[in-house]
Amino acid sequence: MVKHIVTFQLTGTTDERLELAKRFKAALEALPQQIDVLQSIEVGINENPAEQCDVVLIAIVPTLADVETYAKHPAHVAAAALLAGHKAHRACVDYTF
Repeated sequence: MVKHIVTFQLTGTTDERLELAKRFKAALEALPQQIDVLQSIEVGINENPAEQCDVVLIAIVPTLADVETYAKHPAHVAAAALLAGHKAHRACVDYTF
C-alpha cells in the first residue's frame, strides 16, 4: 500500500483561500467512487493560522504505479484544476507502508 500525502499553500485572502479549500476538499472526497485504485482519501483544511499550508490530502492506493493512475484520471484532473492559478506551493511525499 502507498500513502500519497500532498500539502498546498494557496493564494488570496484568508476568506478566498478557505472557500477554495472547501470546494477542493469536496471534489477530492468524491474521487474514491470514481477512481478504482483510490482506496481512500482524507482531506483536511488547516485551522492553525500560524502555519502556511492551507490543505492536506492523504490518499491510499495499492502501488506506487497507482499514484500515477490516480493523478491522470479525468476526475482527479478536474479536481486539481480548481487550484489552477491559486497555488503558491505544493509538496508531496509518497511512501509504502
